[in-house]
Amino acid sequence: MQKNRTPHARRIWSWLAAAVALLLFAGCESVKITNLTPSTVPVNPSQIYTFSARITPKTNGYVPGSLAPRIVVDGQIHSMQASPVGEDVYEFDYQIPAGRSMVNYYYLVSFDVDFNGNVSPREAYTGVNRLDLQGRYVLSMVANRGPVGALVGVVGQGFTADDTVSFNGQPARTVFYSPNSIGFYVPAVSPSRNYDVTIISPRGNQPVGTFRVDNVGLSVMPAALDLTSGASQNLTFNLPQTAPAGGLLLDITTDVPESVIMPEVVVPAGASSVTVAVRGGRPGSGSLFLSGFAGGEVVIPITVR
Repeated sequence: MQKNRTPHARRIWSWLAAAVALLLFAGCESVKITNLTPSTVPVNPSQIYTFSARITPKTNGYVPGSLAPRIVVDGQIHSMQASPVGEDVYEFDYQIPAGRSMVNYYYLVSFDVDFNGNVSPREAYTGVNRLDLQGRYVLSMVANRGPVGALVGVVGQGFTADDTVSFNGQPARTVFYSPNSIGFYVPAVSPSRNYDVTIISPRGNQPVGTFRVDNVGLSVMPAALDLTSGASQNLTFNLPQTAPAGGLLLDITTDVPESVIMPEVVVPAGASSVTVAVRGGRPGSGSLFLSGFAGGEVVIPITVR
């Protein structure tokens, strides 16, 4: 008995056509999703943050007008709206609860495809993305150059009393003013050089910028001190120009700390000199050392009898 092979062959071709169609749809990306949300954003007072993505339909089988972009944040699905920023850009404003420092999210897009008159729904989605909220960020230094001892401000947001400033890893004396402002005194480093300024914090280090340390001359009168124990003598420091805003801190050390009693020396802002009283302690001889001036260091011999 001879069997008719034609219907069977037609069925095979139908299956092959369906399989090829499935492969075409599987291999062709009908919608492309590009995340436009930065990975890190500064904290803002309203705690509302904008998530945005470019969602581009492809021409192969896509049904115009069927696009439904959504975002999944904290397990909740939200519809996204067309953005005025540009074509194919969609966005969603989400208020992140107070106290959160990060949030996970991903995009989910529904659309229809048409193959030979057969319309069927499709979905595309991204992997999970993470948005970190940066509680502290630096806007700028008030100045980017100055002499040793100058007080320089840094403005930004999220500063704490635990923050310190460093010059190429060398700590600088830091002053906390508010969460939006701190200051530092330029440490006794070699002048005529640029230094990388960094904020050191338990929450992580953050680069601030580059600071140029200028070489400023300074004279001291008298050039040496000869004291008796318990007696005082004035020591005057003269600058060739007035001290900058915030004053100028003079970094003075000694190799005979038990023989020298003197206060911290700061040239007031707008002044070109300062005078302090140095009192003799235990008998001994050594020097006072002023770093960062006159090519690196000013040495003032001192004797206490």
